[in-house]
Amino acid sequence: MNTAKDIKIEQYKRQLVYYYNILMSVILAVFGLIFTFIVPDKVMAWYLFGGLFLLVYTYLIVRKTYSVNVMVHSYIIIATMYNFYIMLAFWNNSIASFVWLIPIPLAAYVFFQRKYVFIYSLFVLLNIIAGYIITKNFSFDFPLHSQDDVRITDTILMVSNVAVISLLIYFKDKIKRVEIYREIEEKTLNPEVQPTLVTEKAPFADELFDKIEHVMREKQLYKDVNFNISKLSAEMDINSSYISKSIRTKGYPNFNNYLNMHRIECVKRLLTENDIEKVTLMYIYTEAGFSNQSTFNRVFKQMESITPSEYISSLQIH
Repeated sequence: MNTAKDIKIEQYKRQLVYYYNILMSVILAVFGLIFTFIVPDKVMAWYLFGGLFLLVYTYLIVRKTYSVNVMVHSYIIIATMYNFYIMLAFWNNSIASFVWLIPIPLAAYVFFQRKYVFIYSLFVLLNIIAGYIITKNFSFDFPLHSQDDVRITDTILMVSNVAVISLLIYFKDKIKRVEIYREIEEKTLNPEVQPTLVTEKAPFADELFDKIEHVMREKQLYKDVNFNISKLSAEMDINSSYISKSIRTKGYPNFNNYLNMHRIECVKRLLTENDIEKVTLMYIYTEAGFSNQSTFNRVFKQMESITPSEYISSLQIH
């Protein structure tokens, strides 16, 4: 039976396939137009527009009837073979056509087990070797392009591949996050692993805590005066109990203690970066997420063992 996390992963994979098809369609259309109007090459232009048509038409037909994995397996094989002609056509112009093959192993890493990363990496390598052998033993009447033409196509090619790789990495991060949460959930709920729960759950708790730290620091969520664990749960799309457990494994008594740690760090950083004679203490502690001075004073003393005024005095001395 599929869990909610499995369904979420499937949704992310389908979204990735959808956005990839849009991105790849735009890229093929742009290159088709380039080889039609800027770098005249009718054969290449028709080849690219043909690939665009097949990509869109095939996706519209199979997107609801085939599983994501079947679609991706098929696409990786067909796309690599499709690129073979482009690689041969540009072999004597630029080696940049190899760049089209770089996302293939990454796509395998996003969708499949590690063995498929190795298999498809080998498949890509064999394609390049085959291209080298064919160009060394056979001569083709492919057009030679000027350096300016190659510069244009190579630049767009590099930008396109950066966009493709960025898309793959973005969704891989989203999928990985759900996978981590699912493993934590399985470790927590499976009674068979309860005797060894502490030792087995630790790596997953560590990964979740790293995610929490990244979100807190990257988005500076602690600056929200009303921020709480429920808001963090909604932000990360993870049950608050898992967040709480992960934070406790790092030695924090509770979420509020963890939140205040970030706020005090922010206060200390602001005190170092600003001239306290030119800014008010109120500005400092409200900027860090404290609602009033009494709470700020109490938390600061609790965590730093000195009062804010004593801490400020020590900064001025140094």
